Amino acid sequence: MKKSKLTKQFLEELQKVPIVQVACEKTGISRNSIYRWRKDDPPFAKAMDEAMALGVAFVNDMSESQLLTMIKEKNWSAISFWLRHRNDNYKNKLEITTAEDIQSLTPSQEKVVRQALKLASLTKSQSLKQVKKHV
Repeated sequence: MKKSKLTKQFLEELQKVPIVQVACEKTGISRNSIYRWRKDDPPFAKAMDEAMALGVAFVNDMSESQLLTMIKEKNWSAISFWLRHRNDNYKNKLEITTAEDIQSLTPSQEKVVRQALKLASLTKSQSLKQVKKHV
C-alpha cells in the first residue's frame, strides 16, 4: 500500500483515538515508521499534531458528555468533580493569615520573596512592586 494512503488512514485513526500505539495497531504501521516519517516529513508531523489535537478534543467532548450524564443521574462524585474544577467557590484553597502587622519587608525578606517569585516564574519588575504594595 502506498505511504500516502497509509498516512491518511493513520491520521484518521489518530483523530478517533489520540494514542499513537492504537492508531498504529489499527493501520498496521509500526511506531518506528510513524516516528521516522514524523522526523523526515514536516508536513506529516504537522498533520499528525493536528490529528492528535482533534482526537484529544473529541475525547474531551465525549468525557464531558459522560460527566454531564452522571451529574444528571445525581452521581455525587461527578457533581463534586465538576464543581471543584469549574466553579471558583468550590476549588481547593489555601488561605494564610497572620496576626502580625508588618509594614515593610526587611532586605533579607525582600530577597527571599524575589527568589520565590523567580522560582515561580512570576518575576517581573511590576510583580515585586505589587508584592511590596500589599505587604
